[in-house]
Amino acid sequence: MKGFLDYLNGNSVFHKMHPLVKILASILICAASFCSSNYYFLIGVIVFNVLMAAVGNGRKENNGLLLRTLGILKGLFKMSVFLFVLQILAIRTGNPVFTIANFSITDVAIQKGLLLVLRLMGATLPLSILISVTNLNDLSNTLVSVLHIPYKYAFTFTSAIRFIPVFSLEMSGIIESQKARGVDFEIKNPFKKFGMILPLCFPLLISSVRKIESTATAAELRGFYLRSVKSCSKSYKIHLRDIIFILISGLILALSIYLI
Repeated sequence: MKGFLDYLNGNSVFHKMHPLVKILASILICAASFCSSNYYFLIGVIVFNVLMAAVGNGRKENNGLLLRTLGILKGLFKMSVFLFVLQILAIRTGNPVFTIANFSITDVAIQKGLLLVLRLMGATLPLSILISVTNLNDLSNTLVSVLHIPYKYAFTFTSAIRFIPVFSLEMSGIIESQKARGVDFEIKNPFKKFGMILPLCFPLLISSVRKIESTATAAELRGFYLRSVKSCSKSYKIHLRDIIFILISGLILALSIYLI
């Protein structure tokens, strides 16, 4: 899941959409994933997200967005296995389905576990896919020019998204340097692996503070505090494709409420 929020350049229909339309549509699809308890509907939302990734590749892309989405699904599946096991161990209500060593797994636990897993996948993918095809500069400009959000808040929001893959790469570099020193991270026990990675957060924090300070200095030298609504010279218009996509996202949300 490394680099799952990096911008992928392309010419697909999603690349050409209004930035705010993509953010609003992702919020609607995420909300639909949490509103519905229908398993078939949630599976349909996941399939719809994969189709969005396939369309978002564009003609010049080599399945970059689709491969990234499938990689995210693989990472979510690994996380979902842990969450599913946790659910069936924690929930004790319902009728026993089968018993292992005097421990009963109930039907309610299985249902809740599957619901949690499907909701997690359906709610995580839309924002990752649509952020991947959205230029963050365009997003910050539309937040300022259309929603009239102060530029410093829009910049903070987009910078937080932009720094996530940067910090991920930084953490990967720290882990690689530790491997070069003989530290073995290839252990199966997740608790021991977490205990080995946790101390590495301190050097990551130090490097992150340095990057933030240099970024803040560069922004101030470029007139950060002088930016306003009038500073955005690029115009962003709503087209038919934006309206259709919002209607489809709204229909998905309405269908989730109907199938609740």
